[in-house]
Amino acid sequence: MGALAIEPAQGEEGEYHLTPGSTIGALEIGDLSVSIRPKLEIGRALYLASYAMGAFRLRDEGFSFEDADSLVEALALALDSAARRAFARGLLHGYRTEEEALHTVRGRIVVAEQIRRRFGVAVPVELRYDDFTDDILENRLVKAAAALLGRMRIRSARSRAGLRWIASTLGDVSAARFAPKDPPEVEFGRLNGHYREVVGLSRLILRHWAYEAERGETRAAGFLVDMNRVFQDFVTLALREALGVSERTFRSDNEIPRVTLDEGGKVRLAPDLSWWDGPACAFVGDAKYKRIDSKAVPNADLYQLLAYATALDLPGGLLVYAKGEREPARYQVRHAGKELEVAALDLSGSVEDLRGRVGELAERVRALRGEARRSRLAAQQGPILRTI
Repeated sequence: MGALAIEPAQGEEGEYHLTPGSTIGALEIGDLSVSIRPKLEIGRALYLASYAMGAFRLRDEGFSFEDADSLVEALALALDSAARRAFARGLLHGYRTEEEALHTVRGRIVVAEQIRRRFGVAVPVELRYDDFTDDILENRLVKAAAALLGRMRIRSARSRAGLRWIASTLGDVSAARFAPKDPPEVEFGRLNGHYREVVGLSRLILRHWAYEAERGETRAAGFLVDMNRVFQDFVTLALREALGVSERTFRSDNEIPRVTLDEGGKVRLAPDLSWWDGPACAFVGDAKYKRIDSKAVPNADLYQLLAYATALDLPGGLLVYAKGEREPARYQVRHAGKELEVAALDLSGSVEDLRGRVGELAERVRALRGEARRSRLAAQQGPILRTI
């Protein structure tokens, strides 16, 4: 679950104050229910997490469910709303390849299987055919997400009714189970584009479903979201969209080539944000969603950014915090000729306000890339000028 501070409540017998780190969500163990609320408004936290999963673009409006008092209830309301919009045009159907033995011929006869399994017997016939059905991946993801939320204790009658409506509407769809943390991705096009939002929300729920266990009469379940990862993914995707570049150009930590700090290649680095001009990195940065109690940026964050800039031979780098965690600042590194910059991204306000702030941050990223390119060009021209 991440960092969790537990302190006895002063003056209270057997009571404690629990302060989570960057994790939000809900836990249920037997009769105990724990709701971990975000520092942000619930709808905005849900918007950031959904955007990071590709549910919509930065220009789209986020969710606003003022009557939801927990992230799980907000998700139930959002999933119901998105499902009703997606299903308004009728359930999405698609072709799925089936293989089964039938007494009448349909599709193609699988000769090899017919000989292997039923040599000398005419029927049933081993067949392979394409079935036009609503039992497809998109609908399975939505049904699985609704089923998981339905296992949590949700107070809102509206939320519970919405989840039951989804289950009823998808009654003919298989109740599939997906591996936690890695739900399958869906390719969207003209035919299924209207499912983007509801599938994105469903994948969000499946990805952050922490666990589910049942031992005797005790049941445990949990839905947990790491806001550190959500903030990093949001900043990466939002900047990529604002800059108008591809994921091959503006990369996240799991998309970069191997970068090491030492000559021997033993100390590997993985910056959150990086802009690549072919094989050369022209910008590096890190995104941090953490509580900072002092007025100074944590030394470890600056050391980390300095290591990135040094390993990638850049004149500096950028630390991006959520506003309220750190105000903008610049640090000139002694004897290194490098400048470490800190920026704050305000996540409050309207989606249009947030889009404007991301645009301003993108311009700063573009400027830092330009400085790095000029510095690299000057270093390459230096020996030529001395020769002349």
